Amino acid sequence: MPTIVAYTKPPERVLAFLEQHAEVKIRPAHQDEEAFLQALPEADGLIGAGYPVNEKLLEMAPRLKVVSNVSTGYDNLDMKALTARGITATNTPYVLIDTVADTIMGMMLAAARRIPQADRGVKEGRWKDKRDESFFGVNVHHKTLGIIGMGKIGEEVARRASAGFHMDVLYHNRSEKQNVEAVYAGLDELLEASDFVLLMTPLTAETKHFIRREHFRKMKKTAVFLNAARGAVVKETDLIEALETKEILAAGIDVYEQEPVDPGNPLLALDSAVTLPHIGSATAETREAMYQDAAEQCAAALAGKVPEHKIEG
Repeated sequence: MPTIVAYTKPPERVLAFLEQHAEVKIRPAHQDEEAFLQALPEADGLIGAGYPVNEKLLEMAPRLKVVSNVSTGYDNLDMKALTARGITATNTPYVLIDTVADTIMGMMLAAARRIPQADRGVKEGRWKDKRDESFFGVNVHHKTLGIIGMGKIGEEVARRASAGFHMDVLYHNRSEKQNVEAVYAGLDELLEASDFVLLMTPLTAETKHFIRREHFRKMKKTAVFLNAARGAVVKETDLIEALETKEILAAGIDVYEQEPVDPGNPLLALDSAVTLPHIGSATAETREAMYQDAAEQCAAALAGKVPEHKIEG
């Protein structure tokens, strides 16, 4: 019977499924890295989220056949090293789409309408007058949303924005797409025209620090910037500068260059930034569905099948 090492703990229902197909060892890497590393020589499969699977780790796992990433993104996987060793890698690209799209819409509303700031103001006793304009934000409805990176999540955000908030939606992508509720635009055109700019580009060597100072300067002074992709796709110091100098109005951030975010990060001190703890897919239902999807991919690979969500890299 093969052995699967889970480096983040799966839900009980998913664990029961895995145990039908393999011996399962739960070794949470972020809690006890030494125990996780000691289990690698026996691992035929790995399942989990966030931990870097690189050449150094692979040298310790000679039996490894599959790595199932509980995430859409897989920038934590060294795909070149995995491919060279003939190890299958999988991700969970579809089960989280609606949940992440919901989070993005919530983040957009929170940043535009200053909902976290208003909540703090009421709780801290700073609401003295019903006409207090310090809590005023800006409208979302009938504005223009620009999406950079039009994948499945971007398509769902576009659908919600267009149908629910009567927004005009632009998108910039490596190629134009059919049947999306948005209009293709060049990057500069999108930045200059959008009231809200949503970044959804995956993190690769080519997209690191893709959005920088020059891009913030092309946005409207009233623009709200949203990042639900990966922190390193944005040059974070340039984003901070854009907010501090009021180059843009506000930001909603769910991802950071360092995670968990450093408590001293200047973003956290900015009243114009809504800062979330990377919770795009963080509902109990969706996380369980992600683990179940990853578990099914892992079991399929160990059974000699080609997993449905195999990463081609």
